Order: sequence, then structure tokens, then C-alpha cells
Amino acid sequence: MKFEAPRGTHDILPSEQPLWELVISRFEELCALYGYRHIQTPVFEDTELFARTSGDSSDVVRKEMYTFADRSDRSLTLRPEATAPIVRAYLEHGMHREPQPVKLYAYEPLYRYGRPQKGRFREHWQLDLEAIGSDDPAVDAEVLHLYDSLLGRLGVTDYTLELNSIGDRNCRPAYIERLRPWLEERAGSLDEETREQALRNPLRALDNIAGKPPAAQEVLREAPTIGESLCDACREHFAEVRRYLDAYGVRYDLVPTLVRGLDYYTRTTWEFVGPEGGSTSTICGGGRYDGLAEELGGPPTPGIGFGAGIERLLLALDHAGVSAPEPEGIDVFFLCEDGADRAAALRLMMELRRDGVRCDTDYAGRSHKGQLTQAKRLGAKRIVVVAAGTDIETVGAELRP
Repeated sequence: MKFEAPRGTHDILPSEQPLWELVISRFEELCALYGYRHIQTPVFEDTELFARTSGDSSDVVRKEMYTFADRSDRSLTLRPEATAPIVRAYLEHGMHREPQPVKLYAYEPLYRYGRPQKGRFREHWQLDLEAIGSDDPAVDAEVLHLYDSLLGRLGVTDYTLELNSIGDRNCRPAYIERLRPWLEERAGSLDEETREQALRNPLRALDNIAGKPPAAQEVLREAPTIGESLCDACREHFAEVRRYLDAYGVRYDLVPTLVRGLDYYTRTTWEFVGPEGGSTSTICGGGRYDGLAEELGGPPTPGIGFGAGIERLLLALDHAGVSAPEPEGIDVFFLCEDGADRAAALRLMMELRRDGVRCDTDYAGRSHKGQLTQAKRLGAKRIVVVAAGTDIETVGAELRP
């Protein structure tokens, strides 16, 4: 039998790791500067956690979740998104008793069943950032500024920040009542999937407009905008977010039809759109979720955050011509000739590694010339030839830091 990685998954090979490590290290550096702490949640959760928070009408719940029954017949789901598990952990472990907002970050694999595309996998990795416990619009601006800064540090310049406010539970219902009949009147110009979305939840029809057929895109871009229905509190909040973004120097485009695909989003909503174009061009999406904690049985707790796919970000890096840093070579390669005391050489390697010296030797029975070639492949800064009678102790004294 010939085994391959399951469809929609991919191996991250050693040659690819330097670029992945660059992305993650820059992200961690910024999180430390902004006061965000690392959190890890289980790869699977109770299915109801996602069904309740994402919304029964969402594509995630209806089509994309990997759900299974365990041996005790409990329904569990592989994590399709990171925010709900992190808010669950925030509530479960009493983090509401800590100084607010609680600032958290993660990078982890997520799982969604769908048609694999360039930069879009069924198992994909995501950078995640959450600030829980504050409704201050300055926090919205900080979260956006952090990702904007990450792109700058990585050398990505060809992107657009699209920004909108989708209101809250006080003003959004009035907008949906305006949107519903508008969509019904134009149902004949929409594709079947968008018509089904409009029936389940009119707001869902506006999600990911770029991924819809061109004719539907043209219609939906003329839809009534939620900005006309915002209450005074949401309008003021959004104005403050934009004022703080201007103070940070973060450029953005107002996109009145921009929504997010999960039910828990409120107020500030955004997408960073990269250079690829089309439905898979979003490299970061996020927004406020001020009612999510209540959906999980907690007290009213505002929050905001984003998810940013690493695979899509790597496409943007490739477009920008950003290459991985050259791997750092080893410090010492031990070339063992016939008759050499190999055990003594291995013992010295152990001692050097313990002292932080990176060293290696041949394990493939290569000739003298072959070992020299291997040392060059490994980028060895120094080659030590161990012959019969070589004084290993003297060699060790010369090599130790």
C-alpha cells in the first residue's frame, strides 16, 4: 500500500520550517511587546460549544465541522475556530477575576471540511489573538495595529485592511429586517447557495462576497448597508476605533457590506486582504464578540480578536519576495577515519552538546571525501579529523567554549 497525507492536509517539511518559524517568532515578539500571553486549548471540544456560538445557520456548523462520537457516545468536534475555546477557558478558569482585559494569543491547527484550494486546507494553522474583558475602542485599534505591525515586520506591503461595524443586538435586528426583503426581491439574480443563506440568515448572504459568482457579487455590493442602521452607541464606538487607527497610522478602507461568518461577531469587523485575490485572499479576519461569553453561560463580557491563517500569510510572503533566513550551520563536524576511537569522539560530542556546541558526525559509512562533502552540506564551521591515535582530550580542550 502507498500512504499519502489525507486530502486537504499537508506536511510541513524541514526545508519549509525556517519561514514558518520566522512568522511565529515575529508574532510572539509582538505579543510580548503588547502584553499578550500564550494559551493552548484542546484540539477537540464538546460539539455544542461550536453549535451554540457559531450559529446553526453558519456554514461552519452545517457543512464544515469534523464531528464524531467518542467511546462514551459524547459528541466531540475538532476545533474549527479558536475564539470559542479560548473564551470557554477564560470562563472555566476564572480569568474574569484577573485584571481586565485578559490578553491571550495562540497558534494552532484548525479543522474545516471543504474543497481544498491554494492556501486553504482542511487542516490549517492559524495565529490567534484575543483581548477579553474590555469594550474600549482603543483595544480594537490595538488588535488591528498588532497584525498590521506583523505584516510590516515580515515585509508584506501589498494588502488592504477592510473595516466595518455590524452593530449589536440592539440595532442589528432593524438592519436585518431591511435586508431580508431586499434580498427576496433580487433572489432571481443570486446563486442557489446565496439564496439558501439569505433564507436562513440574511446577514449570512453578505459573508465572503468575493467567493460568490460574479453576478451575485455585483448584486450584493449594492445591498443596504448596516451603517445606516447603527445605534448611537455603535456609531460612536466605531468612530472612536477609526480615530485611534488614525493615531496609529493604520490605513484602512471602509467596506459597508463586510460581515463575518459566525454569529457571535458584533460591532467592529475587519479583514486583511492579501494580494492573491478571490475568495482565499483574506489573510486575517476578526472582530468584536461582546455576547459570546453569555452564550457560554458566563456573565456579560466584551471581547475582540482575530484569526490569521499561516498558510495564506506565507503566500503573501512569497508574493512579496520574502525568503526564509539561511539555516545556521553546525559548529563542528567530526570526520572519523578508519581505526579512529569513534566511541571517544561520540563521548566528546555529548560533552560539547551539553555545553551548547552544535556538532555532528557521519552515520552512513561515507568515505573521507564523502564525509567532507557531508560536513559542507551541514554548514560546519570547523571539521575535526579523528584518526587512529588522535588525542581526544586535547581536541576537546580546543573546542570547548
